[in-house]
Amino acid sequence: MLKVNELLQATRGKLINGEKDFAIKAFSIDSRTIKKGETFIAIKGDNFDGHAFIDAAIKKGASCIIKITNHKSQITKKVTCIGVKDTTKALADIARFMRQKFNIPVIAISGSNGKTTVKEMIAWVLSGKFKVLKNEGTKNNHIGLPLTLLGLDSGFDIGVLELGTNHFHEIENLVKICLPNIGIITNIAPAHLEYFGDLRGVFREKYTLIKNLEEPYIGILNNDDPLFKKEILKKTKQPPIFSFGIKNKSDFSATIIRSLAGKTEFMAGKQKFVLNTRGEYNVYNALAAIAAARIFGLTCKDIAKRLASFDFPQGRMKMISLNQATLIDDTYNSNPLSLKAALNTLKSIKTKGRKIVVMGDMLELGQDREIMHFEAGREVAKVCDIFIAVGPLSKFAAEAAKICGKKKVFSCKSSQEAGRLLFHKITPKENDLVLVKGSRAMKMEGVFK
Repeated sequence: MLKVNELLQATRGKLINGEKDFAIKAFSIDSRTIKKGETFIAIKGDNFDGHAFIDAAIKKGASCIIKITNHKSQITKKVTCIGVKDTTKALADIARFMRQKFNIPVIAISGSNGKTTVKEMIAWVLSGKFKVLKNEGTKNNHIGLPLTLLGLDSGFDIGVLELGTNHFHEIENLVKICLPNIGIITNIAPAHLEYFGDLRGVFREKYTLIKNLEEPYIGILNNDDPLFKKEILKKTKQPPIFSFGIKNKSDFSATIIRSLAGKTEFMAGKQKFVLNTRGEYNVYNALAAIAAARIFGLTCKDIAKRLASFDFPQGRMKMISLNQATLIDDTYNSNPLSLKAALNTLKSIKTKGRKIVVMGDMLELGQDREIMHFEAGREVAKVCDIFIAVGPLSKFAAEAAKICGKKKVFSCKSSQEAGRLLFHKITPKENDLVLVKGSRAMKMEGVFK
């Protein structure tokens, strides 16, 4: 709980109505869901302006309003009001103030693939011993991250936060808000190349997390990622780095990996771990979680027990049974690296049925996007019996699959059209495996509806 004078201190704002010792219970930026007694922050975004909903927030019982000082909106004197230059910046400033007020260790996770799964894994493992604050879902941007931190109170022991980015300097700005002590980067992949240019650009943006850590400045990096392998080897003038990997010898290594009956088993040291999903790349996610948990004193046995009961997030290699066929829901997002990992998983699963791939466009890949989709089509052709391409870019993948000799190749404009084709014409049968994957904006979960 904060008081108005603390908000004024954090935001350098102006008190328009109310008393400085008035207590603030909680915060909201949504007038539709705000609860009585909460503070409404009138965020001005690209497509909406929260100032238009101040009256609605007050009618719902908002006790305090934070708005742009010179905005024309009139606030009744019965409601506390603080004026600031920029409400989005004020949100970040208050979140940083909260982070500093409750001096708990914070783990921040970024990377091209797997950051949400790693965040959820770490939070799940640590919550067996500690009370953990984490982002809900993928609220990992300049709005979602501060809102998460506004939920801090004296009851929390550790923060586990996911940081997202698709433009330069976004990680740096988020780090300045959450002030992490431990930084984890899962991998570097060709994602958001439209803005980062190339893999070196992705690397520079992600590595900002490690360069700006707070004491004790601990980094956890993927030793099998070529770009990070170079950095791990250059340990001078940088934070202490712990490595994880499968192919290269690391501080946290996995061996004897096998997938059986929808589960993945591996050894890390002398401890056996079991994950409730398929896919070698989830072993990397688990190794990052193991490294973080060991720093906080959990034994490998305790970590293994927690990971064995971990439920993977929606849209991330979720196995769904339907009419004795298996649908693999990997619809949350896609880029060339994560698609390759999903295809490798599909390839590794033995079945007497058909293997069907429903692939949506991979977005924000920059000027080489058509070539990348063509190459993806060649990889898909090696794995599947039937290929359904969704979107204008995936047409290049479909063309590549045909060139590779694949006969059953279809192109659709939308995920819904692909779903109708899949379930009413192709019709998954007993022992069939269906992988569905694409970028978030393609809404590939529509295949199942």
